[in-house]
Amino acid sequence: MKVRDVMKKQAAFCHLDTSLAASVAIMWKNGCGFLPVIGDGGNVVGVITDRDICVAIGTQNKRASELLVQDVMLPKNVTFPKLFTCTADDDIHCALKTMRAEKIRRLPVVDREGGLEGIVSLDDIALHARETVDKRDISAKDVTDTYKAICEHAPAHRVA
Repeated sequence: MKVRDVMKKQAAFCHLDTSLAASVAIMWKNGCGFLPVIGDGGNVVGVITDRDICVAIGTQNKRASELLVQDVMLPKNVTFPKLFTCTADDDIHCALKTMRAEKIRRLPVVDREGGLEGIVSLDDIALHARETVDKRDISAKDVTDTYKAICEHAPAHRVA
């Protein structure tokens, strides 16, 4: 099975100069907690999550309307954000492998030039899982193993 078989083709997104307040509004309107971030050239340059926004607002003495997505994605000590993607032609098991390894639940789906084609989430994959499968299908065990890998947390960061 390919990523294209389970991905959402209509993906909400934001830009580096979008305020956190506007990003939250986009998430609220689209019923999601994850937005690919599109750079000046039209390519996906990162992602922002509802958790990223909450942590940014909770740790800075600024309003959501005063902070931009780039302030969260590109803090002063980071040159390039980590970005994990897949393509619509990738095997779904490759996407699951990335999710397990990086402990993430969603991946932007990009074309050869890095343009946004959609999003694939572990929830989307779970809806296509089957108990009895052949090699191309998604097994319920594949999904469960991925959820378990994601949920295995490293020790929490403590704020002094």
